[in-house]
Amino acid sequence: MSIKTLRMERVAEAIDAIKQITATEPDRTGLREVLEQVKALAADSELWPSTEFVEPEGEDRQARYLISETPEHTYALYLNVMKPGNRIIPHNHTTWACIASVEGVETNYIYKRTDDGSRPGHARLEVVDTVSVGPGTGIALMPEDIHAVQIPGRETIRHLHMYGRALEVLDQRVGYDLEKGTCSIMPIGVKTRR
Repeated sequence: MSIKTLRMERVAEAIDAIKQITATEPDRTGLREVLEQVKALAADSELWPSTEFVEPEGEDRQARYLISETPEHTYALYLNVMKPGNRIIPHNHTTWACIASVEGVETNYIYKRTDDGSRPGHARLEVVDTVSVGPGTGIALMPEDIHAVQIPGRETIRHLHMYGRALEVLDQRVGYDLEKGTCSIMPIGVKTRR
């Protein structure tokens, strides 16, 4: 059996299990169960060869590969390949998300809003937690959770990202500029490779 066939079988099995877990909108307990499915996929590193999922070239810092999604753009699984030094600003997802490491470590900064949200385009955030996601670990995020990502060290990372809805249809994600104290709709960023 080819790696691609094996990968698609394992992904299909995991997504079937995730669909059962999320038959109703998941709470944090349910998301921890989803994360276990994503971590199990990530732990089988032979499914994610660098020859097939190549790292970004030149000045590009990130390559995002769509692995699977439903025709309704739900249950979207991606493999993110990011170079050291890459940073993603604080943002929410507007859907649940689980991230697990195939290889390498990313640092997630978890924020809470400290303003009341009454001024459009204005926001103040405070870091409330820091989570390192490396092999065997992961992070589960509810739709309203705010996190930022930084890739420390010298190694390119390869992480699986599982979303309740595909990134390409998330048109209400909010990104936050900490220095300016502002917030606005966040674009998708790098183009997804299919």
